[in-house]
Amino acid sequence: MPSFKVPKADLMLKYKRVFEISIIISLSLLILAFKFFPNLEKQVVKIEGPQEVFNVEDIQHTKQENRPPPPPKPPIPIEAPSDNVLEDVEIGSTEIDFTEQIEAPPPPPKEEKKVIEEEPQYFVAVEEMPEPIGGIASIQSKIVYPEIAKRAGVEGKVYVLAFVDENGNVTKADISKGIGAGCDEAARDAVLKTKFKPGKQRGKPVKVQVHIPVVFKLN
Repeated sequence: MPSFKVPKADLMLKYKRVFEISIIISLSLLILAFKFFPNLEKQVVKIEGPQEVFNVEDIQHTKQENRPPPPPKPPIPIEAPSDNVLEDVEIGSTEIDFTEQIEAPPPPPKEEKKVIEEEPQYFVAVEEMPEPIGGIASIQSKIVYPEIAKRAGVEGKVYVLAFVDENGNVTKADISKGIGAGCDEAARDAVLKTKFKPGKQRGKPVKVQVHIPVVFKLN
């Protein structure tokens, strides 16, 4: 943008002249000062007052007395081996007999391999599920109604999870849902005593787990 400053108000135009005038004034003051005050005597400051006198006394040097050295420490007694002890020591022969036959060390014991028996796998669903021989009635006939359940009037249905192998035998039985009062144990014992028709998969008997309902009802 173009400058619109007025020449009369521009201070930068007068800067050079003001600088020259200030230098001339300062030099003239220095010349006058050296002309009218050429000799400046140093003023000596005198301090008047009583002076104290210090007397230096001779200090006697102390002498160290020759003290006797401390007595030496008593020696620690060390037991020397007696002749009787040395006579009892027998030193074996250190000669090596190269003709002597050295027996080989026995072989290390064989580690017995632990055989881990795998739990048999039971199918949950197959083409032909196992059935109790004689039907559910055969299981019900083996049930012994607990006296506690009779007195308490306990009735209901117990579900037993039976594990049936290929031969139709119940290898294990667990209670999946019970009613208590001794009925659960009675239902499990009845299922364990029952023979089953084995389950089949593709025409072959297999291990199968099946849920058996056992009913408890008072007459």
